[in-house]
Amino acid sequence: MKYLLNLFFIVLLSNLSMAQPPKSEGSELRKEGKLEAAIEAYKLDYTKAPENWRNTYDLACAYALTFQIDSAYRYLEIALEGDNSLWALADSDLFALIDDPRWSGIEDGQLKRFQESNKNLKEPEYAKKLLRLIIKDQALDYYIHQARSYFMAQGNAPQWYYPVGAYKQQIADENYGTMQQLIEEYGWPKYSVVGKIAADAPLLVINHHESDSVRKIYLAQIKRSCLEEEGSCMEYAKIQDRILVNEDKLQIYGMQFRYNEDRALEPFPIIDPEYVDQRRSEIGLEPLKEYLKRKIDFDWTIEQKTKQ
Repeated sequence: MKYLLNLFFIVLLSNLSMAQPPKSEGSELRKEGKLEAAIEAYKLDYTKAPENWRNTYDLACAYALTFQIDSAYRYLEIALEGDNSLWALADSDLFALIDDPRWSGIEDGQLKRFQESNKNLKEPEYAKKLLRLIIKDQALDYYIHQARSYFMAQGNAPQWYYPVGAYKQQIADENYGTMQQLIEEYGWPKYSVVGKIAADAPLLVINHHESDSVRKIYLAQIKRSCLEEEGSCMEYAKIQDRILVNEDKLQIYGMQFRYNEDRALEPFPIIDPEYVDQRRSEIGLEPLKEYLKRKIDFDWTIEQKTKQ
């Protein structure tokens, strides 16, 4: 039970950063949890502007979130015709699709277009496996976000969150085993080998593991990859701070949050908070004031200093 409650708060704030779609009626309805209405809005926009790939992609995602698999594939294939990125292969909105035989075709098609455009994946097969790991790691996050909205309004998690959270925990446990096997076979992933999206897969899996002992095992490697610009410094900071917070210690970078008595998010206490931006800058992170405002709409007012 304690782990499920921890997961409720952590998952909301540590998911992979994806490009944010422009606001539309469909997007607003989706945000409110009204998926069927969102589908109708996306479909209406599709009839008006079928060339708008973003709307078509969002329509596919909404169908996937409601487990309408065939419709999701129909619009996803249309949306990806001109897309040479790998974002879709890491998008947890599409989790319902990955056990369907058609998903391998989506993976192969996107990897082929990406390689033709960029030619910089040294191990595309490893990248594909890592991207699937990310989708599973982020799976069900839409529904957990809806649980968060319920919590903000009601002050408690909805009852339906608990089976979703339990399934999320099961996926996380399976993902960790898969991650270990992949690293043993291919080695620790690097940006220069599998690309920036795929290389972050182990960091997400490790951050979502229930045990800090696992995070401590990999922390030195994660920090090294950050400093060598071969891995995410953002995820390193989250993992480092999570270890400290779980040990009731002051965090370093301000990456972990809690709910206050008003059910508003705020950062856990930070060591020498007047120097936090200097520490963040040393690993390439934006000022904490900007991060907190963007991430949780929190106003950070502590004046920053620099140690000589």
